Amino acid sequence: MAGDLPNGNPFLPVLCTVMLWAHIRRGMQSKSTVLITGASSGIGLALAKAFLQEGYQVVANSRRITSAGTLTASPSLALIDGDVAEPATAAKLVDTAVRQFGGLDVLVNNAGIFVPKAFDEYSSSDFRRVLDTNVTGFFYVTQHAVRQMKKQGGGQVVTISTTLAGQPVAGVNAALTSLTKGGLNAVTKGLALEYAASGIRFNAIAPGIVDTPMHRAEDHESLKDLHPIRRLGTVEEIAAAALFLVKAPFITGEVLHVDGGAHAGKW
Repeated sequence: MAGDLPNGNPFLPVLCTVMLWAHIRRGMQSKSTVLITGASSGIGLALAKAFLQEGYQVVANSRRITSAGTLTASPSLALIDGDVAEPATAAKLVDTAVRQFGGLDVLVNNAGIFVPKAFDEYSSSDFRRVLDTNVTGFFYVTQHAVRQMKKQGGGQVVTISTTLAGQPVAGVNAALTSLTKGGLNAVTKGLALEYAASGIRFNAIAPGIVDTPMHRAEDHESLKDLHPIRRLGTVEEIAAAALFLVKAPFITGEVLHVDGGAHAGKW
């Protein structure tokens, strides 16, 4: 029987198959994996495309990302529907990163909503909706991600905030945004200290007004006046800032403003 195979080893085909799969698995694990929430449009979509272009394996999430038609699942891209305010969704996102790609290296908390109203006109429904996405979603997803990163010996979390949290603008009514995103800026600094010894970095990006489907084209001209550099930011600039932070190993606890100078003061 042994003579039926050129080298005389009947177990060689099985051994070769096992070695091939081990090689493929090592290749998967040598790539970094990023989880991005709110990834079906705007900044989140640009983030997903930028990280894919950089060679990352990506887990992309939004409530209905599989039917949004903006991303197509592939061997390097997993699309997961779900509300980040639900603990089960948060667990599924991290579990998908581990099961499909072997781990989780970067979390980008991008999911967020903006409800512009006068403070006294907000309803309890408005409050709950903004809190659920901006804060509750951050809490559950980040908690699950940190637990996994601790097992792996490190990782990093980047949270998309807003310059309005630290530099309000007269006429731009955004109290719930300041309330929630300001909290995320604060907790970014606190968590950076708490998990530095665990090798987990925390940073945030505070964009100005960015050209996304959130803003009507007819409003763009007036929105430009909200920045000393008189234009809207682009989603690609926010994605570039995220990649910069990911590649900067000595930066943690930072809120990086990408806002055309709006945070610098009155102009």
